[in-house]
Amino acid sequence: MNDNVRQYGELATQLLIESRRSTATDTLLKYNDVLVRQIIREQRQLESLIQSSLEVSQNAMDGDNTMTPTILLYQTAILRNKRCLLAYHHHRIERLKDLYWSVGGALPLLLATHTNPAANVSSASSSGDIRSKLSPHEVDFLRSYNDSLLEFRSGVAAPEEVDLFAPILRPPKDLHVLVRVVRDCGVIQTEVGAIDFKRGQRFLVRRGDVEHLIVQGYLEEV
Repeated sequence: MNDNVRQYGELATQLLIESRRSTATDTLLKYNDVLVRQIIREQRQLESLIQSSLEVSQNAMDGDNTMTPTILLYQTAILRNKRCLLAYHHHRIERLKDLYWSVGGALPLLLATHTNPAANVSSASSSGDIRSKLSPHEVDFLRSYNDSLLEFRSGVAAPEEVDLFAPILRPPKDLHVLVRVVRDCGVIQTEVGAIDFKRGQRFLVRRGDVEHLIVQGYLEEV
């Protein structure tokens, strides 16, 4: 059998395999722009074949419908490719949302050239340069997602009491928390005034004032 022979849908299957590997290894793989473009070209080729088959069927003088199974085959391949493309991009969007929340909604930190391994983020985001793995459209999505959340947050009745970016895996038991500074944070405004968080120091502060810093790995609970 000729190794160059490729079945329709084979490229789309490779995208699904990438998604499964990303899930199994808990990493975000680089956006496969080359493969996505190849599948889109295959879609256009299949559409052209359908159009040609329809013309042949319409021009048949005896009403022959022998082209119908061929047209159905091409249409099935088109629909399968579409489902695979949608599944691949949906999987990546969900991964990006997880990464966004893992850094407490700190988009600049997520899109930084290199994430800091010391930060309290998932293994997928600490694997290196996140931005280089994204397509331009995915970067635009993250920015729009961030803007939408900030707009929603500004409309909350008491935003100082509701931290949308706080983790919910372990609900806090106290309003205040004792933290140790892991990395210099600079001056942060709290309910007791401005505090200069320097590495190694400890502070008892209101959780809502520093929750985002705990999530991002600048502070740790003692």
